[in-house]
Amino acid sequence: MHEGYCPLMFLALFRFLAWIPLPILHGIGNFAGRALYAWPGRYRNRLKANARQAGYTDPAFARQSAGQTGAMIFETPKVWLRNEECLQKVVSDDNQVVRDALDEGRGILYLTPHLGCFEITARYLIQHGPITVMYRPPRQAFLEPIMEQARNTSGLRAVPATMQGVREFVRALKRGEAVGMLPDQVPGGGDGVWAPFFGKPAYTMTLAGKLAVQTGVAVILTAGERLAAGQGWRIHYVRLPEPLPTDPVALAGAINGAMETLIRRFPQQYLWSYNRYKVPKEAPPRPTDAH
Repeated sequence: MHEGYCPLMFLALFRFLAWIPLPILHGIGNFAGRALYAWPGRYRNRLKANARQAGYTDPAFARQSAGQTGAMIFETPKVWLRNEECLQKVVSDDNQVVRDALDEGRGILYLTPHLGCFEITARYLIQHGPITVMYRPPRQAFLEPIMEQARNTSGLRAVPATMQGVREFVRALKRGEAVGMLPDQVPGGGDGVWAPFFGKPAYTMTLAGKLAVQTGVAVILTAGERLAAGQGWRIHYVRLPEPLPTDPVALAGAINGAMETLIRRFPQQYLWSYNRYKVPKEAPPRPTDAH
């Protein structure tokens, strides 16, 4: 197969999906997610185990969560390629949290967990000023051009999760701008600390905390709740209380605690199937589970 065929094929598929009305996309995705969950295997087992760890033991909850994961996957092409159309379907009841932080004249570090539609939040926040987001390059190299085209829009700049990207983050924050990153990605060994997440030690990145302490910016956790019947999304915020802890473990624990608060607002939409409790190579041994 010609090396340029896959990117063209996937871009064509993305463009096709982007034109489908959001209620239909969510319906297809919900069905596909539930169908995948019905098949026994590692995906199903991990989703159930992680949800159970947080106290969600009802089998119906797990099926709903799998359906929401499918909806997240199918809505992504529309969010990426039909940006203005999607932003018209976004609402928020607590934008004052952001306005208060902006009035302080500092930069803002937005932390967006794998919850709801995490692709819509940065696009919505552009209304308050430019934002730089960090991402991990896809494992499949042919997806890189698609992601680059979709994520680098007016006011939104994407940088890789490398030292170069970290330097770009620091520059943006020192300019008083905003940056955004996923706080619940498991870091590589040596780049994190063990901190409780729903009562179980999870290897947690220290980068977010280091950036906040180094630059003195406000830290706001945010997520886009997927509304019923394809109506759109509602943006939520949880600001991290200050002063921030200076101890890396305590700060990672505070961020995880704020993340739990946000997740419990619409828990079915968290990506419970993500391997949040894995032990990376070269990471220190996992401590005894917290209770």
